[in-house]
Amino acid sequence: MANATSKVSLNSARDIPFNKLILSQSNIRRTKAGVSIEDLAEDIARRGLLQSLHVRPVLNAEGAETGMFEIPAGGRRYRALQMLVKQKRMSKTQAVPCVVKSDGLAEEDSLAENLCREALHPLDQFRAFQELREKGLSEEDIAARFFVPPTIVKQRLRLAAVSPKLLQLYGEDAMTLEQLTAFSVTTDQARQEQVWDTVSRSYNNDPWSIRRQLTQDTVPSSDRRALFVGLEAYEAASGYVLRDLFSENGEGWLQDVVLLERLVTEKLKTEASRIAAEGWKWVEAAASFPYSHTDGMRQIDGVQPALTSEEEQSLDALQAEYERLEREYEDADELPAAVDQRLGEIETALEAFEARPRIYDRAEMARAGVFISIRADGGLHVERGYIRAEDDAFDDSADEHADGAVADEDGAANSERRAVITIAGEEDSEDADEDGLKPLPDRLLSELTAYRTLALRDALAGNPHVALTALLHRFCTDAFLSSFGGKCLELSISRVALPAQTQDLKHCAPAQSIGARHEAWRADMPKDEDTLWDWLAALDEPGRASLLAHCVSFGVNALYERGDRYGAGPSQSAVSRRLAQADRLAASVGLDMAEAGWRPTVDNYLGRVPKARILEAVREGKDEHAAQLIDHLKKTDMAKEAERLLADSGWLPEPLRPSGAGAADAALPAFLSDEAPPPPASHAP
Repeated sequence: MANATSKVSLNSARDIPFNKLILSQSNIRRTKAGVSIEDLAEDIARRGLLQSLHVRPVLNAEGAETGMFEIPAGGRRYRALQMLVKQKRMSKTQAVPCVVKSDGLAEEDSLAENLCREALHPLDQFRAFQELREKGLSEEDIAARFFVPPTIVKQRLRLAAVSPKLLQLYGEDAMTLEQLTAFSVTTDQARQEQVWDTVSRSYNNDPWSIRRQLTQDTVPSSDRRALFVGLEAYEAASGYVLRDLFSENGEGWLQDVVLLERLVTEKLKTEASRIAAEGWKWVEAAASFPYSHTDGMRQIDGVQPALTSEEEQSLDALQAEYERLEREYEDADELPAAVDQRLGEIETALEAFEARPRIYDRAEMARAGVFISIRADGGLHVERGYIRAEDDAFDDSADEHADGAVADEDGAANSERRAVITIAGEEDSEDADEDGLKPLPDRLLSELTAYRTLALRDALAGNPHVALTALLHRFCTDAFLSSFGGKCLELSISRVALPAQTQDLKHCAPAQSIGARHEAWRADMPKDEDTLWDWLAALDEPGRASLLAHCVSFGVNALYERGDRYGAGPSQSAVSRRLAQADRLAASVGLDMAEAGWRPTVDNYLGRVPKARILEAVREGKDEHAAQLIDHLKKTDMAKEAERLLADSGWLPEPLRPSGAGAADAALPAFLSDEAPPPPASHAP
């Protein structure tokens, strides 16, 4: 080891003509690695030699210098220079910067140059590429200058765009490259940091979990809906696909879910119209149906159409070719690519013969319908010939009419009967945007009344008098008007499940109020039943009344539900009675949905009704002049502008408006009315 106090002297540097340099057998590099010699030569031609060669004088037998120099460290650079000379892009006598050394071992020089060199940290490479991009170089230019594919440059630039906070963690080895790569799946740096704060405190911090959390509000490109619509059609409609540059199969995520759903609905509507033209009574289309969606229905049988002579010949030829190829390659370990592709083509053609639409009896088709959905691979799944229970009763007059329609060769009679097309649970109408006002869709009614149910629960909990009256009314109905069961006391509050599609309900004002009140009571309430009884008994009357009102409020069900056609759900009359009682309750507590926080928006109403409904809302909430200002707009723009106009108007759609028939005095039994005298003291025999 050198003395720590001795002075360090550096080796001399000289410019030596290229034709005075030769390779040394002492160079330890034997294996090819890194940039190719050809690419290195191009780099030197563009930028010059950035690192000097390390050389030693060549000595003769007497130990004297010969004027030649061997290269123990820098052989790849020498070969690149040699290639430039052969290409006549550099002269043989070109001066080459060299560091000359004569002491020590040549092998040691070669080993030290490679071992003591610190590789560039990947983060520095990401940032360097980003700086070059910011200085005007295109991704293709950067790729060409550093002899890498453009995909590599795109990947590095995507990594450099990750949140600076996460890049710093990666640079400090607090995060792996695989984790950093997972974060690059989105460009939302705030979301990246939010997910990291979550996963860094849990065991689920693997790249898969990170990607899943970052893309939970998007639709993967492998989703059946995305495959059905096609990425080209989605992007042509201005949809954005965030692609994972590090995925081998080009995986991506569709960002605009609303747009995708619209494209799916439009394509399903087109397919449904095409199939409805076959002569069915109804067509239901959705991305998917429940497993038991055909329960209670009868499926009619169709007849496979006969093959023409040309089709028979084609079928026989395909089957013969398939059997020949199978025999020829039955012993092969692996099929040649061309043969495998041909077998797949034949299988597809044979399946097409089997999948030909069947021929159905026209009279039965007049009662039957079709389900259309999307297969997992994005293809269309068609289930023909299902007859609902209510349509399964044979009607001679209907049969005669159907037969007459079939017999009418010009199709005039058949054209009068139009199939009912339902898309994703909502009936489709070609004139949905015409001037006439159509009934609100069942799903929208359900969502609107879900908000009203929450608001009514909140209002009832704040009015103990009405809550007690409602509870007494329920008790008196059971005790005096009808009696079922014989147990000591059977009374429970069932929390009615609200529609799953109304996920934003948890953020509305009534839900926040209910949640805060519930947590306040929970914090004070004992956790075991015995202690709870004593605690309730000790509450003062205002406290007992408030708690009772809060509990009773959870039983409120003011939801609109479509009557189940198979009798499994509530009947339409039961739904009507329930909604009438909800109106009475709302009037009793003075519920105002506008004061409860409901505002018409594109998402909750305006974007989901025809233009006629939008204009009606603006006329009622503002005035005719405001409606005329937007009546020329497309529906999307009209809905957005209507949301702005109606923001503070207090306008409500019909299902949310106060009912004039819900006055408390008229609705409650006489003996529960505030003005009525109390009932007799005793009716005991």
